[in-house]
Amino acid sequence: MKVLLDVCTPVQVRRALPNHQVHTAVKMGWGELANGDLLRGAEKERFDLLIICDKNLRYQQNLATISFSIIVLVVPDNRLPSLEPLMPQVQSLLDTITPGSVVEVLPAS
Repeated sequence: MKVLLDVCTPVQVRRALPNHQVHTAVKMGWGELANGDLLRGAEKERFDLLIICDKNLRYQQNLATISFSIIVLVVPDNRLPSLEPLMPQVQSLLDTITPGSVVEVLPAS
């Protein structure tokens, strides 16, 4: 699976995705892009999945026509210690997520 990590998603998240082709928005030269441009870039480059920490994405962008999946990591901050507990859920989703879907991953309560 070709995965894109948003600029706010720590690059260390890629360790949880060892069997996937993981790219970062910064390495793609998209570090300064607004969300709409990022989505268009991901579409053009044929990414299968975008992992993002922006909880407001679905309210700011029309996601009805995207061809790739989006996982939104819902945490109080985007520091690695907050994100690491979500990685088992993310790994599990990679087997079942369908193109065009947007899934929020929250910490277990």
